[in-house]
Order: sequence, then structure tokens, then C-alpha cells
Amino acid sequence: MRPHLVPAALAVLAVGLAGCSGGGSEEAEAPADALVIYNAQHEQLTEEWVEVFTEETGIEVVLRNGSDSELGNQLVAEGTDSRADVFLTENSPAMSLVESADLLAPVDEATLASVPEQYRPSSGLWTGIAARSTVFVYNTDMLEEAELPVSVMDLAGPEWAGRWGGAPGGADFQAIVSAMLELRGEEETAAWLDAMASDAEIYRNNVVTMKAVDDGEVPGGIIYHYYWFRDQDGARENSANTALHHFGEQDPGAFVSVSGGGVLATSENQDEAQEFLAWLTGATGQQILGEGYSFEYPVASDVPAREPLPALADLDAPVVDPSTLDGPAVVDLMTDAGLL
Repeated sequence: MRPHLVPAALAVLAVGLAGCSGGGSEEAEAPADALVIYNAQHEQLTEEWVEVFTEETGIEVVLRNGSDSELGNQLVAEGTDSRADVFLTENSPAMSLVESADLLAPVDEATLASVPEQYRPSSGLWTGIAARSTVFVYNTDMLEEAELPVSVMDLAGPEWAGRWGGAPGGADFQAIVSAMLELRGEEETAAWLDAMASDAEIYRNNVVTMKAVDDGEVPGGIIYHYYWFRDQDGARENSANTALHHFGEQDPGAFVSVSGGGVLATSENQDEAQEFLAWLTGATGQQILGEGYSFEYPVASDVPAREPLPALADLDAPVVDPSTLDGPAVVDLMTDAGLL
């Protein structure tokens, strides 16, 4: 994968990084004093962050964009030879993979102190920078509130066969399953995945899932909350006939996935990398997140979520240590079920 080119006005360089996947000619290395970020977060959001960070600090930043699994596995493959200084993810399993490979440096205590304990791992080797909530999107012409599943686990029952869908191929859905595995164990999770493989509609991603529900292909589907809020904030072309159901009750279906930020132990720019994480979790970085287009949840520095999001504290999400989420085990279970 070739690095994403950010406009020059953002003071961000596009470079080729040693060890990147894909063939082709090798491009110039990043300047030694530039902060190299392996970015699996939404590109637009990270570019907004980087623009302001560079303006405020003068620190040059290089982005290499990719998916959670791609960049997490890339970092493990590169090991101590990686040029990366910072790793940002959409979901925590990829960060846990890198943590398990002993590739992360401890996050500064002051940064950790700005993030509530439930939104960062107990290890202190990375921190939450944003969050997203699991929700059930449903077609209001096809389901009444009284008919909605009480638990996400109910979707494995015969009464829901052919009546819901999801996108198991994405890191988003796999993060949700990782929470299910942690909370309910392997046997129950495997049975749920088997039921999904045989009885649910399979879609390419969250947006396609939501549109299928909106079009009446299925009554409901599992997505992350922000896809619905973004569409509602715009033309509502993919969500006009839908509403959201929050499971609550600390159900696996109420899982809040934490987006992570970590500093690579091999970084030669430790001070700048730690400064970037502190800035992301500080008031300015969290306000950019909370006031921007993404509709993701701020998790630090007491910055509120963008209206009309329900407060993160009101979602009654299950308590899960993000560093315990086992991405490789989930991939194995989903492969065994025929979903991957």
C-alpha cells in the first residue's frame, strides 16, 4: 500500500517507508526529525488533527494510512526495524496485537491521567483517543420497539433467521465479536457466529448494512453508531426509514470500542511522539474530534460528544479491558464459521 498524500498546506509529507507492503520503486525516507504515524483512524479526522498539531508545535508529520489489521500486522512484521513513531487505530484489537509483540513504550502518566480508566488498557502501554458504540439499526416500518432484541445474543435465535445483517469482514465487526468472546466465552461466541453464517445477510461494510435496512432488505443490522448519525446529519439517503436501538444493560451488544494511540518503543522521536499523544487526548485534540464531521465520541479531557449523540456515560456499556481483546482468536473463530 502506498502512503496517502496529504495536501502540502497541512505540512504533512508523503513518503515511502521501509518494510511497507507492496512492490514498486522505493521512495525517499521520512526526514529523521519527522513524526511518522501509522494511521488506521479515519484519514480526514487524522488530517484535521495533524494540521492543527503541526501549526501549534512546528513538528513535521508523515502519515501512512491503512486499515487496523494491515498496519498492526505490518508493525509486527517490521519489529524493531520499523520507522513508525506512533500507531493510531479505529479499534483496539490491532493495538493489542502490537502490544503483545512488546513493541510499545509506556504512555506518559499525565496523558493517561486525562483518559478515564475504562477507555484505556490497564497496561498503560497505549491509550484511548476516541470511541464508538455498537448499535442495532432497524427499519421503523418493519419493526416496532417492542419487537427489538433485548440482547445482541438473541440474534442467534431462530426468530431472527433472515431478519438481520452485518459486515463480518471489517475490523469494526471483528472488534464487536472480540468483546463478545471476552464477555461470553468461546462456546457461546462460536454458536452465535455459526448462526450468523447460516441465517444472517452478509454485507460489505457498515454503510451497506445500514442502507440495506433502510431499503427494507432486512429489518435490522449491527453497525457502529456514527454511520447513522453522519447520514442523519446529511441527506439521510441511507437512513431515512431507520432508527437506532442501544442494547444497554452491559450487554455485549452495547460494547464501546476504543480507538487507540500508542508510541513505538523503537521510535527515535520519543518526546515528540509522546507530545502528540498528549495533544490528541488534550482539550484541543478532543474538541476537534467532538465538534468535527466524524460523530465519534471524545474519551478524554472532559470534552462532550457532538449533539445529538447520547452521552457516552449513559450507554451502560459492558466493562472490558481493551488490552484483553483477542483479535487473532476472533479471526480464527470467524474463519471456522465461514464468515471470513
